[in-house]
Amino acid sequence: MRNSILLSVVKCLQSSSGRHNVIDILEERGLIESLTSEQLRHACSDPSVPPLKVYCGFDPTAESLHLGNLLGLIVLSWFQRCGHQTVALIGGATARVGDPSGKSLERPELDLETLSQNTSGISNTVGKILGSSGVSILNNYDWWKEVRLLDFLKDVGRFARVGSMMAKESVKKRLESEQGMSYTEFTYQLLQGYDFLYLFRNEGINVQIGDADVVRFLKILTFLDMNDIKQIESDMKIPGYLPNTAQRRLAEEVTRFVHGQNGLDEALKATEAMRPGADTKLDWNTMQAISEDVPSCSFPYHQVLDLPVVDLSVSSGLFDSKSAARRLLKQGGLYLNNLRVESESKRIEPQDIVDGKLLLLSAGKKNKVLVRISSGS
Repeated sequence: MRNSILLSVVKCLQSSSGRHNVIDILEERGLIESLTSEQLRHACSDPSVPPLKVYCGFDPTAESLHLGNLLGLIVLSWFQRCGHQTVALIGGATARVGDPSGKSLERPELDLETLSQNTSGISNTVGKILGSSGVSILNNYDWWKEVRLLDFLKDVGRFARVGSMMAKESVKKRLESEQGMSYTEFTYQLLQGYDFLYLFRNEGINVQIGDADVVRFLKILTFLDMNDIKQIESDMKIPGYLPNTAQRRLAEEVTRFVHGQNGLDEALKATEAMRPGADTKLDWNTMQAISEDVPSCSFPYHQVLDLPVVDLSVSSGLFDSKSAARRLLKQGGLYLNNLRVESESKRIEPQDIVDGKLLLLSAGKKNKVLVRISSGS
């Protein structure tokens, strides 16, 4: 079930059978895009059917939640309020692969320390929002860590049709890009699908909450006039439409609502400062302000110091190969802390490391990686 969610708290309406029907409530508000089975609606109101057990997944690619995560939590809360059991699934395994949806570049591999820190941060936040006694928090790494490749191919891979996997929009877009898609990312959908099967068999899970599209978010989370939203939706279909324009407008409107115009101005300032070629001097606070929206990785100080920028751009996951990095460098598209890298011989110097903690690598205007520098040996 793919959902978009209303950020308000209302009392669940009781159906004639006595069971609060969360599906009817969400549908009444125009919040359900599709259901895999109409039996779900019946199960929500039939007193002879036990409460449903619902889950939503959260990949720990950052230490805190982003807007999409918050919406998933609100849907879980709706199910809680209507008497159902909820599970938050932390993607400790799938985060090591990376969800290709909406991404033009493969996510850098997260080191174990960062992954553990992110998992802890998101788990704590989920517990605070939904109540530690009201939600079960699981980690899919707990069952994936014991799975062997041959068993995976036999038990999962044999049932997957490559044609169906190739037809997914996230896969088609990545295959058409210059970077392409690795086999690792291609298998993400198999891991995600198996998670539901595992949870169904072992935890009694019978409902999964999915994602919503940006237009629905604009309708629900902003105060934009409906005519403006319809125009945005129309613009998205026009040839030459600038990608992520709608997402950017959504982010701006939500930021203005939550943090006020001053908060939005500060966020826009930080975003502008991160633009390759920008004159703004980067500092730790500015880089931290956008860290949740930029893939990151971590290396010890001694491994980074005096390392060729080309080598670091590959180690950080910004490029698949040194040849690709050199090619973009020669085209003038490789940046270190927003400054164009002019020579292949450029190495990381102490003054390149912002406040001794961070580096920003950029491939063109869009693809970035934040390199965190640890003091470990």
